[in-house]
Amino acid sequence: MGTSIRKWRRRDFLRTGVQAVAGSVIGLKVSTPVLGAPAIITNSFTPVAISSRNGMAATAKAIEIVENGGDCLDAAVAGVKIQEDDPEDTSVGYGGLPNERGVVQLDASVMHGETHRAGAVGALENIRYPSEVAKLVMERTNRVLLVGKGALEFARMYGFKEENLLTERARELWQYWIENRSKFDDYMTPKEDIENIPPQLRHYIENGGTINLNVLDTHGNLGGCTTTSGLSFKIPGRVGDSPIIGAGLYVDNEFGAAGSTGRGEANLQTCASFLVVEEMGRGKSPTDACIEVCRRVVERSKVEYLWRNDIPAFNVNFYAINTKGDFGCASILSGTEFTVNDGNGSRYVDAAYLYERK
Repeated sequence: MGTSIRKWRRRDFLRTGVQAVAGSVIGLKVSTPVLGAPAIITNSFTPVAISSRNGMAATAKAIEIVENGGDCLDAAVAGVKIQEDDPEDTSVGYGGLPNERGVVQLDASVMHGETHRAGAVGALENIRYPSEVAKLVMERTNRVLLVGKGALEFARMYGFKEENLLTERARELWQYWIENRSKFDDYMTPKEDIENIPPQLRHYIENGGTINLNVLDTHGNLGGCTTTSGLSFKIPGRVGDSPIIGAGLYVDNEFGAAGSTGRGEANLQTCASFLVVEEMGRGKSPTDACIEVCRRVVERSKVEYLWRNDIPAFNVNFYAINTKGDFGCASILSGTEFTVNDGNGSRYVDAAYLYERK
C-alpha cells in the first residue's frame, strides 16, 4: 500500500518514446553527436497558417511571428487582431455589424494545443480586441468562458479601454435594416421589394462573417483563434459557435486544429470543430475530415426553413490543419475560398464542398 501506479496516456507514452527513438519520429531530426556528448534533438516543423477568406493579412502575420521562433497561439491572436482593428471588416471587432438594438457584441475563443488550455468571451461590448481578452481568460484564470458584463469587467480589470465600436458605416447598414425589415412595424419602408436591398447589405445578411486562424509553429505546436461580431442584427445576447470550445474552435496537439465560420447554430448542435479534429485523429486528411463534418451538419439540419430548392439555404465552412502541417477546408456550398501560408506567401485556395451553389 502507499505505492501509486501512474496511468499512462498515449501522448505520455509518445513523449517518452521520443527519447528512445528520436531519429524515427516525424518532425524531429538528430544531429551527429560529438564524441562523449549527448545527441542534440532539433525541431524541423515547417510552419503553416490557415484561415478564412478574410485572413490574408492574418496568415502572413502569423507566419512572420512563428518563423522568428514565436508561439503558435501568440501568432494566431496577433493575426486576427488585424481584422479586429479593421473597420472595413464588418464581421469582426471594430466596425462589426451590431445586434438588432444597434449594439456591437463580440465573441472570441482561443485554444493552445500543447497545454490543451482554452479561453473565451461572449457578448462582450466596448472592447476592440476580444481575442486578447479570451487569451487572458486562458492565462490568468482557471475558467474557460466569460460573458456579458462579467467579461467586460474582467477586460477593464486588465487595462482594456472601452470605446464605441459602432462605426458610421455599420450604423447606416443597421439603420437600413431596421427600416426595411417589415412593412408592419413603425418604421417607414422606402423599398418594399427585398430584391432592391443593396448587394453589400444582402451579402452581410446572407453570409455573415467571422475569422478563424489556426497555426502550426516551428516547435510542432498548434494554436487557434476564432473571433467575430456574430450574426448581423442578432437578438441581443445571442452567442454563436465562435466562443464555444468544440464548436467554433478546437485544438489538440495530438491530432490537429480546426475552426469554423458560417451558421453558428449548426456547429453548436454538432460540436463540429471537435468532430473535425476527431476525424483527423482517425486518419482522415484535413479536407476529408472537413467534408465528413459538413455531411454531419447537413444530416442534422433538416428544419424546413434551412432548405431551399433541395439544397441547404445556409453555409458552414471548416478550416483544419493536422500535426504534420497538412491543411484543408470544406464548405456545405460551393464558392468558398480560404487563405493559407506555408512559408511561400499568403494565398487564396478554393475549398472543397458538398453542394453546387444555385
